[in-house]
Amino acid sequence: MTSNSRHLDTIVIGGGPIGIETAIELQQRGLNVSVIEGGSIGNTISWWAPQTRWFSSNDRIAIAGVPLSTIDQSKASREEYLNYLRSVVDQFQVQIQTYQRVVQIEPVDAPGSPGRWRVGTVGNHPGANNTSGAASGDPTTQNAEVVLKQPLVRWTTANSIVLATGGTDVPNQLNVPGESLPHVDGYLREVHRYHGRHVLIVGGRNSAVEAAIRLYRGGAHVSLCYHRSSLPEDGIKYWLRPEMEGLIRSGSIQVFFDSRVVQIGEDSVSLVTQRPGEEDTKTEVAVDDVLTLIGYRQDQTLFEQLEILSKDEAPKPLYDETTMETPRVGIYVAGTAIGGTQSSRYQVFLENCHQHVAKIADHIAGSGVERNQSKQQQPKTASKHLDYRIQLQPES
Repeated sequence: MTSNSRHLDTIVIGGGPIGIETAIELQQRGLNVSVIEGGSIGNTISWWAPQTRWFSSNDRIAIAGVPLSTIDQSKASREEYLNYLRSVVDQFQVQIQTYQRVVQIEPVDAPGSPGRWRVGTVGNHPGANNTSGAASGDPTTQNAEVVLKQPLVRWTTANSIVLATGGTDVPNQLNVPGESLPHVDGYLREVHRYHGRHVLIVGGRNSAVEAAIRLYRGGAHVSLCYHRSSLPEDGIKYWLRPEMEGLIRSGSIQVFFDSRVVQIGEDSVSLVTQRPGEEDTKTEVAVDDVLTLIGYRQDQTLFEQLEILSKDEAPKPLYDETTMETPRVGIYVAGTAIGGTQSSRYQVFLENCHQHVAKIADHIAGSGVERNQSKQQQPKTASKHLDYRIQLQPES
């Protein structure tokens, strides 16, 4: 273990869009900043199935004043946006440590030591089973206790820390027997792998509907289980709903409404259908794969360590809305991390988080601090006109 191997003005934990944008803004203020990310750049986005497109238009998800353009003016795909993030990181020469998991944040108590906080990290190589905490690697193998028992390989001190760790770290669970079987997955993978296979999708909102359509197009035999009597009126991309409804009407995709999974076996799933005024019915569905696309929850390990979570039934990080600083002096929260674990009705998403960046930078650096003139000057993140449009009509 190396103690106090580095000292920085600010550490940003989380290498997604808002984490990167915050680091750039602080660099522009002349501060020495590094981003620590447990996976790859834009790690959460990298979990998306290939060629998944954003719900938001490109101007709303662009960062650091750098335009995001696609060849056909359509909304950016997963691949296009990851390429965009890499180019922004390179353009601004952002210091970013990928595949380094933060497992400890604690105050610096030693007299004369630099910084107010120190951050402990362990290596999180994508080929290793080292996952947990914020800014994670592959979420399907997370195990906090395993990581915390490992020796910390590096300590870094900093005057301030920004937690831009997101809110969709771990898939929600059905909590039914058989859920840990290898053919059960909380993520849609490369569509090609499902060709000719019988796939049951659990869920009925945007992710589930998009997966059902893409798998059907890719030659899978698709069925869907949803606990409500029909698909929701909101929460589904407007260009997907007509096709999904047509596939249901034609019988191309079989849907079990008012139904819940009660057990998953090696080659079948047991469903129970419950409708008012009718007896419960049980159905066995033959499967090769089960996709539980029922949402994701936030890994709150670091927030718990720092004791900055609210006491609500669904806890969220505590922070000052004018500065984004938490009750712990020098610790800030940014991006979708402020929303905690959000339900299916998301209120906090990338396009309405850009404002966090300037608030944090103003408070850390002081609004009167001149930008480092050695850095290339860039326009502010979003114009007032764009902010107004987002406020009137969110797209995400």
